[in-house]
Amino acid sequence: MSRLSQFGNGLYRGEVSFNIVGNQRRWYIASAVLLLICIGALLVRGLNFGVEFTGGTVIAIPTQTCSVQTASDAFGQAAVTSETPIVTEVSGSQGRSIRVQTVSLSATDSAKVADSVATACNANVDDASIQTIGPSWGQAITSKALTGLVVFLVAIVIYLSVAFEWRMAIAALVALAHDVFITVGIFSLVGFEVTPASVIGLLTILGYSLYDTVVVFDKVKENTRSLTAGSRMTYSDAANLAVNQTLVRSINTSIVGLLPVAALLFVGAYVLGAGTLKDLALALFVGIAVGTYSSIFIATPVLADLKEREPAMKALRSRVMARRASRGDDSPTAASRQPAVAAGSEATDPDGAVETAAVVSSGTSGSSGPSGNTAPPVAGQRNQPKRSGTNKKRRR
Repeated sequence: MSRLSQFGNGLYRGEVSFNIVGNQRRWYIASAVLLLICIGALLVRGLNFGVEFTGGTVIAIPTQTCSVQTASDAFGQAAVTSETPIVTEVSGSQGRSIRVQTVSLSATDSAKVADSVATACNANVDDASIQTIGPSWGQAITSKALTGLVVFLVAIVIYLSVAFEWRMAIAALVALAHDVFITVGIFSLVGFEVTPASVIGLLTILGYSLYDTVVVFDKVKENTRSLTAGSRMTYSDAANLAVNQTLVRSINTSIVGLLPVAALLFVGAYVLGAGTLKDLALALFVGIAVGTYSSIFIATPVLADLKEREPAMKALRSRVMARRASRGDDSPTAASRQPAVAAGSEATDPDGAVETAAVVSSGTSGSSGPSGNTAPPVAGQRNQPKRSGTNKKRRR
């Protein structure tokens, strides 16, 4: 068995545990700093919307040698507008070309710009592609994207509230908002153009992030079933155990998803020059990475904070803290470093009571705790009397 498999099995059984939920302030601060940077970039720099959203004229001229600066100078010599154009180099299946994006031009001005750029680049003007897009099309795309996003969020709230509970729906929405703002902020920071492909990528990563969050929440639900019937673990302890149990799965899924997207972003866009793919690839790459982070470090801690406000969970925490104080165990992750058993199993309490819980603690059978109580046996294991290989001494 590989070390990664052993590590994953140790996390699932509770032999290894990271106090993720207990350190929620660290994750909140880290996310807050990143969100402030992204929101600041949006306020200062804004987004670089593509011609599909702003409207304008796009002229593409196939050329293998012409530089961006040469095309920009040729556009200025055409003297059709005082606006500064956006000139880029594009490589695709049809080869290399110079792309000039500017405000909406008339057919006459568009032809004049194409002729000027083609002459400066020693290209054939008949091969030039001229496309004019009105702003109404971009407004329609934006409206449909926002409508789809609202419908998606409403459907998610209804589903999570029915399948789980409304607190999980709120925690999932917090994580989704976290992912959206960071992804959009990264677009502003790097200056990538926002195109319809970027919107498609954004909607795609919302589904991915939600999928990962639901997997963790399903394990939380399993671990917290009948939790209030005992006094071994708080809700935060059980939620932290669930995060640890799904940690390796989340990491593996993210790596598998990021590898092809990274190839699309770095190899396809920069090495092969397929620039039309970089906006979609960036949205997917950032969204998958941030979505994995939020499902582990944001969604579950937010859920635990909401649940710990319930009177039943407050009473459970008081019992757990009192029990740990009596045993001299003040470690917040002690309960998380214990293997899980099936819901509904019974374990003998040190005080003689029998409690039913989704997750029970285990230790060395027959060992004594700091207070002298016998540690509870693993569920399903009978207490066996100690046998001695020596005969008892006879009384004289």
